[in-house]
Amino acid sequence: MGGSHTGAADPGESANAEPLNAPLFRSLVERMQEGERAVILDLGPAQPSTISLFGKFRCRLDIADVAESLSSLNEDDPGPEALRKKAESLLPERREEPTDLVLCWDLLNYLNPSGLKAFMSCIAERGRPGMLAHALIAYSAPSMPATPNRYAPTKDCRLKVLPTTSEKIDSPRHTPELLGQRMPRYRRERAMLLRNGMQEYLFVI
Repeated sequence: MGGSHTGAADPGESANAEPLNAPLFRSLVERMQEGERAVILDLGPAQPSTISLFGKFRCRLDIADVAESLSSLNEDDPGPEALRKKAESLLPERREEPTDLVLCWDLLNYLNPSGLKAFMSCIAERGRPGMLAHALIAYSAPSMPATPNRYAPTKDCRLKVLPTTSEKIDSPRHTPELLGQRMPRYRRERAMLLRNGMQEYLFVI
């Protein structure tokens, strides 16, 4: 596991802060430049810069915008099957073409263990073997924004952090071991510690 910076700054950075250097996100864009068609599932809200970036490639970009709905998966556990159906309802309608890449941003930090397992299992069912999932996991910082940030890719494939609130909550500080238990269909391909104390992950199924 490498690291671009080792400082544990606040993950709810100001919108005016220097964009995050996110090497694993950049590596995904470099893979897209190889020219193969890809289906991308963006779990965040529509961002013009994301649409512009991936619009240069041979891909289909599906935007789920689940940030405001994720909390429904943290309510009283209704049982695995009911929770799976609820998770499935947050995602776009399934199509015949399987998913190649999922952009999770920081959204996985806002799910409890059962919600995370159900949600990511539903996504795995949509993917082809080798599907990648990119995520920013709260790791070093003890607190994080009370609601997910938004992220806007820059032209050089860094990530501009767009905070949605100044309120804070405790960070889940997911360890690799806990993520493995809560995302059993995924294995870690690479991970890097970023300057804001978050761990940048690439998972693969």
